[in-house]
Amino acid sequence: MKTLQLTRAGEYLSVLCLGAHSDDIEIGAGGTLLFWISDGVRLDVSWCVLGADGEREHEARASASDFLRGAAKARVETLPFKNSFFPMRGAEIKDWFEDLKARVTPDVILTHRRDDAHQDHREIARHTWNTFRDHLILEYEIPKWDGDMGQPNVYVPVPKAVMEKKVELLMKHFGTQQTRHWIDKETFLGLARLRGMECRAPERYAEAFFGHKVRLG
Repeated sequence: MKTLQLTRAGEYLSVLCLGAHSDDIEIGAGGTLLFWISDGVRLDVSWCVLGADGEREHEARASASDFLRGAAKARVETLPFKNSFFPMRGAEIKDWFEDLKARVTPDVILTHRRDDAHQDHREIARHTWNTFRDHLILEYEIPKWDGDMGQPNVYVPVPKAVMEKKVELLMKHFGTQQTRHWIDKETFLGLARLRGMECRAPERYAEAFFGHKVRLG
């Protein structure tokens, strides 16, 4: 499989991470971010979680701090939009996206998958594409009981030690979510192993994304 290099050690990369809930970015793209940082990429990260208040806001901020340790720059923003009600708050969310567009100029955006089974995830993806019209957008995947996993077309091989660190941090930070039957180490490592198999990852693990529009040059 031909590798297209997005960035290299020592280079600067501005990344906008968007998540509906406090653990979404970490589940979908946490290994990729940890790998870039450990590989020496100078990351400038804007990390935005739209549905985080109370204990979940605390979890979101503590987790982001660990995942972004070593980044060149990091800004974490949380908002209190109510879980599962994002489509009913579309106008307010759109206003926030328009304000965000005036504040950030990312090289790459990591966001939810447009056909994710969770309505909050779809709402974030919809506004991402509607607001950022000239950016590289990669949609991450979130496993869930709905069984909505798709066929991704962009892969980031992640070293085994980095993937294990991702899972360790997930289990450390999100105590409010561990009553869900699918939140466990086997789920996250199993998915990463499957995606690693699909892209022939050197250390067997990978995170996968959906890239609907990519310009090569």
